[in-house]
Order: sequence, then structure tokens, then C-alpha cells
Amino acid sequence: MRMDYFSDLVEQAIADTQAEITGDGSKFEARVVSDSFEGLTTLKRHKMVYAVLDEHIKSGAIHALTIKAFTKDEWSSASSS
Repeated sequence: MRMDYFSDLVEQAIADTQAEITGDGSKFEARVVSDSFEGLTTLKRHKMVYAVLDEHIKSGAIHALTIKAFTKDEWSSASSS
């Protein structure tokens, strides 16, 4: 399964989102940028992403997933430093 497939799933499920999911084998890292995360705790942000990818996690296609979730402003600050 292509990694951009997982990115596309997240982008389609969470409004106004940019997702980049990279990895090899079954270990993946996700960078997800969305204003839908505004005001949410890190845990709630991660739960939103996990919910989208849940069937792939349960099937074993994704074994380990590290998530970095930002609002657009947070990402702008983080990527410019």
C-alpha cells in the first residue's frame, strides 16, 4: 500500500488538512497540519488521526505510528525555527 494513500485518507477525513505520512515496512510517522486541531489537546489530535487509520492499524498494515499534529500557525512557527 502506498504511503500517500494513508496521507490521502487523513486529508479527506479531517477538514482542511495537509498530511504527510512517511515510513518503511509497518512503521510510520505522520505530520498532520490542520486548523481542526485548534484548541485540542495533543491526545485529542492524535485520536482524530488514529480514528481515520484505525482499520489499517488493526489489520497490521500500520504497526507503529508516530504522530506530530499541528495547527497551521503552530506548523508555521515550528517549520521556520
